[in-house]
Amino acid sequence: MKHKLLITLSTLAFTIVACESKPKEPMETASEKPAQPTEKVEKSDDAWKAELTAEQYRVARQAGTEAPNGKVYKQFKEQGAGTYYCVGCNAELFSSNEKFDSRCGWPSFYDPANAKNVKTEADYSGGMVRTEVKCAVCDAHLGHVFKGEGFDTPTDKRYCINGIVLKFVADK
Repeated sequence: MKHKLLITLSTLAFTIVACESKPKEPMETASEKPAQPTEKVEKSDDAWKAELTAEQYRVARQAGTEAPNGKVYKQFKEQGAGTYYCVGCNAELFSSNEKFDSRCGWPSFYDPANAKNVKTEADYSGGMVRTEVKCAVCDAHLGHVFKGEGFDTPTDKRYCINGIVLKFVADK
């Protein structure tokens, strides 16, 4: 009996570790520029859950953060010229012209490509004051913006963005 319990517990522990060590899902890509939303996008929580993957939902709708230096970050670093869109509503957010390697483990931009689709709000979560970056069209949580870190960029800002909430379309 103890032997069966030990085997069962060992199998369960291995399954949990194996599931947690799976690579995170990649950043979405598309071959064509998506149609831009013309008005605010509002959906029920159930609709968001049905449309987004579990990880996209956790980050975009629950203000989560993807793990640093993951598959999405490696993919971001390898992408060439193109545009980044919101995975929730397809709003244009960032251009590869403003991306840079901040070596922080998340996609970084020094300026939004289309400022009308990016908004910022004060974020007091986690016992600190930060500036949250959100999609202005669907209110998806994108990440945070940091100022004055000394990066050699035109704005000295780092839009630290969760790649899982971006959709990349390469320039043709």
